[in-house]
Amino acid sequence: MGDQQSMDAKAVSTNERAHELIAAIDLGSNSFHLIVARYEHGEIRPIERIGEKVQLAAGIDAEGNLDQRSMRRGWACLRRFAQYIEGMKPDLVRVVGTKALRMARNRREFTRTAESILKCPVEVISGREEARLIYLGASHTQADDHGQRLVVDIGGGSTELIIGKRFEPKLLESLHMGCVVFSTRFFPDGEVTADRFDQAYYAARLEVLNVLKSYRRLGWDEVLGSSGTIKSVEQVLVASGVTEQGITRAGMESLRQQVIEMGHVDRIQLDGLRPDRSTIFPAGLAILSAVFDALRLKRMRYSDGALREGLLYDMVGSQQHEYVRERTLNALIDRYRIDRKHARRVRKQALGCFRQVAESWRLGSYEREILSTAAWLHELGMAVSHTRYHKHGDYLVRHSDMLGFTSYEQRAVALLIRSHRRSLPVHLYENMSSYYRDRILRLSILLRLSIVLNHIRSEDSLPEYRLGVEGTTLTLNLGSGWLHQHPLIRADFEREVTLLEKVGYTLEVQ
Repeated sequence: MGDQQSMDAKAVSTNERAHELIAAIDLGSNSFHLIVARYEHGEIRPIERIGEKVQLAAGIDAEGNLDQRSMRRGWACLRRFAQYIEGMKPDLVRVVGTKALRMARNRREFTRTAESILKCPVEVISGREEARLIYLGASHTQADDHGQRLVVDIGGGSTELIIGKRFEPKLLESLHMGCVVFSTRFFPDGEVTADRFDQAYYAARLEVLNVLKSYRRLGWDEVLGSSGTIKSVEQVLVASGVTEQGITRAGMESLRQQVIEMGHVDRIQLDGLRPDRSTIFPAGLAILSAVFDALRLKRMRYSDGALREGLLYDMVGSQQHEYVRERTLNALIDRYRIDRKHARRVRKQALGCFRQVAESWRLGSYEREILSTAAWLHELGMAVSHTRYHKHGDYLVRHSDMLGFTSYEQRAVALLIRSHRRSLPVHLYENMSSYYRDRILRLSILLRLSIVLNHIRSEDSLPEYRLGVEGTTLTLNLGSGWLHQHPLIRADFEREVTLLEKVGYTLEVQ
């Protein structure tokens, strides 16, 4: 935007986070991972890493629902993780779900219980957002050079391909293939044959074919791989003496012959391969082989950084990537021709109201960011039609590809936009846990107040006002006689009093 200082930076401020513990939890389709770290001197220093094989993707039934057994495995794992983040502020913990939860029709059943266990939000992120965070995590483990790199991440339910330079991704894709999903599809009884391996290989080749031209056109100077499958392949090749470091196509062909000769996942025993990964190793190897051949790769190096590390760096926000959200917002504002001056005024008043009630309502930086974004975008839907534009804006935000925003944040912003005028749609809040429902409802109220205060689209005549809250009662003091001089705004506030009463809130305007 023209005034970058006026927008919230994507990142959590360095001073605020210095020396505090931060944590990230990756609810992957194969494994759940926890990392707890300390941010010091511009660096993230991990102090605890834990991973557990949950195989959430294997629990998705024919109707697209997670079965109870897989959900219970996940919840049990999170109860163990919860002990490591107990007492941490919710805005210092990021918890994200990936492909399995994106696919699951009943994901809210899982995430609602997960949120109550962890005492913080669970965000189901889009495939491209997952790819962005993976690239961020992988890039921070490498030298800060100026070449372009290709990052490949094979997860349990999806495979991410990213080309970027330094910390900036340029091309992002999330493909519908993963080691757990392919294991269930091509090796359901554990039997490994040349025919089954080839079926998995060619299915993966077809997935890569969809993005092949754009990736070859952009090109890269080095290739990195991240996460468990690629780590396992490299460890096996190093342990067998095929390579000192990295993965080669010849090495994978040798592994292919070995796993086919072993004939069953229960009989796969390779130096360097953890026993708990043997069941998904053939599928992961087939996918990686297909990626190598489709992209004509010669060698790949393993990177320790992946999604969970990317989450941490995204939280602390190094200068190289902290404006991802800002660029996303700029694109939306330009695309839908939002009135910047008015949106800026609404945001200023919304954050002014927020500062006055944040302590009483226990709202933090996470909620502030959601309110700020909704203030910028609240008139987005006018690009479609002035009639019911709040509903159009809700739809556009929910269905836009917003890099830097989680799906949870997009839903929250969309809900604020939907709620900023007319009656508050309380029925839309019902799928949220009570903890977050109350917070988002209160943010909606603050946005509504800021819009009423800007009814005449000018700051010149706004008084110095005070907003106080006590539970569900709000008191807005505008100064003696001001309302009588602005009858339109007085009428708006009278209508707000009635509408807020319907959702259990009392507004007193003086």
